[in-house]
Amino acid sequence: MDLKALVRTIPNYPKEGIMFRDITTLLADAEGFKYIIQTLAKRYREQGVDHIVGIEARGFILGAALAYELGVGFVPIRKQGKLPGEVIGENYQLEYGTDRVEIHKDALSPNQQVILIDDLLATGGTALGGLKLVEAIGARVLECAFVIDLPDLKGREKLESAGHKIFTMIEFDGD
Repeated sequence: MDLKALVRTIPNYPKEGIMFRDITTLLADAEGFKYIIQTLAKRYREQGVDHIVGIEARGFILGAALAYELGVGFVPIRKQGKLPGEVIGENYQLEYGTDRVEIHKDALSPNQQVILIDDLLATGGTALGGLKLVEAIGARVLECAFVIDLPDLKGREKLESAGHKIFTMIEFDGD
C-alpha cells in the first residue's frame, strides 16, 4: 500500500519553513488506517506488550486502535495541565519551540513492557520526553513506533543513541 500518497503535506505550518505531514488524510482512508494498525499489531502481537503508550494527539488515535487490537491497555502522554491526577512531567525541545509532556504517576508499573507510539518522528524531542516519563516510572519501552520518519531532522539518531529501538513505516526526505 502506498501510504505516502495518503499523507497530506501542508507547507509553512505551524510556522514558516515547516512542511507539516498531516496523517488525518491517511486516517480518513479506511484501508490505509486498517493497514497501519494491522501491520503494527502483527509486529507486536507476540512481544509480551502490557500497554501501548500514545503521545498527544495523533498518538492517541493510533495507540488506542493498536491497544484494542492487541487486547492491552492504553496510556496517554499529554501536554502539560491536561491530566487530572497526580502526574510527572518532562520538558522537551520541538523542531519549532519547546513544550512539556506529562503522564499519570500510576499509569504504569515498574517492569511493564510498553510500545511508545506517535504519528511522526522529526527531531525526536517529544518522543524522548515521553520515553523519559515511561522510564521514570520504571516501565520498559520495547520499541518506539511511528508512521512517518523525517530522517533529515535526525530524530531516529537521537533516540537510537539513547538506546531505543525505532520502527517507522514511511519516510519523507528533505523536510
